[in-house]
Amino acid sequence: MTIMNGITALTNNSASAGNISELFSFSTGDITITALLLCTICSLLLGLVIAMVFSHGDKSSRSFKLTLVLLPAIVQMVIMLVNGDVGTGVAVMGAFGLVRFRSAPGSAKEICAIFLAMAAGLACGTRHLTIAVIFTLLICGVSYVYNRFGLSADLSSERTLRITVPESLDYGSAFDDVLNKYNYDWKLDEVKTTNMGSLFRLTYTIVIKNEANQKQMLDELRERNGNLEISCGRPVTDREKL
Repeated sequence: MTIMNGITALTNNSASAGNISELFSFSTGDITITALLLCTICSLLLGLVIAMVFSHGDKSSRSFKLTLVLLPAIVQMVIMLVNGDVGTGVAVMGAFGLVRFRSAPGSAKEICAIFLAMAAGLACGTRHLTIAVIFTLLICGVSYVYNRFGLSADLSSERTLRITVPESLDYGSAFDDVLNKYNYDWKLDEVKTTNMGSLFRLTYTIVIKNEANQKQMLDELRERNGNLEISCGRPVTDREKL
């Protein structure tokens, strides 16, 4: 009886040791350390390319650039772990559906970069490395050409324009033609009274076409506002939110 108890205990200890060793195994199903490293390196390189292309010429924060670099590798790891398990895959997709960016709304370009990073991670996670590389380079190439040849406004030319006008001036459309002439885009953000209500201060966000023409624009605006105070400078915003 004692011998049998010893054999049973030894068997249980061996089974426990086997279970513990499985927890620290480098191989789970068809995931090997070689495949993991290769897919992760590919994901990181694609994330770096996406970050360089989509943050070029923009005021993107360092945290946003780091997110673009690491996001493909994170998504790739999740997809590799749930590959082949339908139930776990559905649960993970539900978890992704609960994720939201609790920060300032991003631009369309930033949202596109995030989705591209996720797509690259999905492709790497399913072992389609060639497709991931080709698709990422294709989308980044289109984005670079679009920005390089001036098909979109350069956000580095974004300015905050403040114009002081007398209360008797109908500012609704007084400066529209001048702003359209010298800017890609503009919008009136704020109207504030000053000097005991005898003056209005208008705050615009503009994307200027050519820095060399800034003085000409200010001169024409001064003719409209009675030579009152005008200021034009770079906007002060907290870009670390995204």
